[in-house]
Amino acid sequence: MSDSKSQLNGLRHIATFCGQCKCGCPELFLADDAPAERRVVITDDFGQKIEMSLEQLDVLVTDIKTGILDDVLSTATTA
Repeated sequence: MSDSKSQLNGLRHIATFCGQCKCGCPELFLADDAPAERRVVITDDFGQKIEMSLEQLDVLVTDIKTGILDDVLSTATTA
């Protein structure tokens, strides 16, 4: 998503996950004017979105860094 489009929607683009194609990869935005519990917005390539707080994002990132998803990902790549 372009920066100008994200700014029009009141979202500040933070990251694109993949970015190797033009298929609408998942993206992470901050909605600076949103209520605290809905400030983080993650979109997918199907037009859906998840809204969460910065605190919830922190828990998610911490869990990922400590390996909570490692088994899921290793199972998915061997299936």
